Amino acid sequence: MLKGIDPLISPDLLQVLARMGHGDTIAIVDANFPAASVGSRTVHGQPLRIDCSVPRAVQAVLSLMPIDGFEPDSVVSMQVVGDAEAIPEVVAEARPLFAAEGHGTTGVERFEFYRLAGAAFVILHTTETRLYGNFIIRKGVVELSG
Repeated sequence: MLKGIDPLISPDLLQVLARMGHGDTIAIVDANFPAASVGSRTVHGQPLRIDCSVPRAVQAVLSLMPIDGFEPDSVVSMQVVGDAEAIPEVVAEARPLFAAEGHGTTGVERFEFYRLAGAAFVILHTTETRLYGNFIIRKGVVELSG
């Protein structure tokens, strides 16, 4: 344990977040997501597990990582198949976390989401059971004063 770091952030996740650079992405996904097969294509090469809901995982990650302010679609979610305008409960619950950082979410079609997740630095696989609880977040720049 370290002071000031969310207890959900494992040593492996802390190392991965530190290794990510500006513009790299992290996919935070629900329990139904094919994390092992898609995760094998990521930079990290395998998914990391976090035992919590998607909104709680988003909260933990955003406590350490800024969202990219240079790209318009720095937070992407998976659209509901057959109803691209639907807002799943888990997405509605997580949106205020992104809004607090000055960002909205952009929905993409399921197979496009899989493609983007495979190009991510890492997939963070949660125990979230609600459907369509999947986000990809682009890392921003950490600005240090002094």
